[in-house]
Amino acid sequence: MTIEFLAPSADKTVLEGDGAFTPRFDEAGLVTAVVTDARDGAVLMLAHMNSEALALTLQTGIAHYYSRSRGKIWKKGETSGNLQKVVEVLTDCDQDAVLLKVSVAGHDASCHTGRRSCFYRAVRIDDGAPLLEVVDEQRHFDPHAVYGEGAH
Repeated sequence: MTIEFLAPSADKTVLEGDGAFTPRFDEAGLVTAVVTDARDGAVLMLAHMNSEALALTLQTGIAHYYSRSRGKIWKKGETSGNLQKVVEVLTDCDQDAVLLKVSVAGHDASCHTGRRSCFYRAVRIDDGAPLLEVVDEQRHFDPHAVYGEGAH
């Protein structure tokens, strides 16, 4: 089964209603993907998908993304074993973003740092300067053991 996406309708009523899923890819050919845990709604990560990654995700039920830094498709968890099984895919009103509700296999971690979520730091203001503070120290796996030295 090959999934091909139709061009989005210019008619807002068609775009916002039932019917064909016609994602609005940006000028770089990407849509934003917000990823949450299907169990508790925790935000796990934010990524981007091109049409191939989105089609692979819908076809396989496993989350695939487009790595802007590497310029290629990336099957989340392929190296770490923390595959993201897609429970539900939703889109926003103008179809330029998707929300993936997932169940994470393996260590139940979605961040390459070994944490459950990529959102493990809070922004604080100290004497007028924005600073980052780690609010989740728990690592579910050792990233150096999984990805090797110099893992990003």
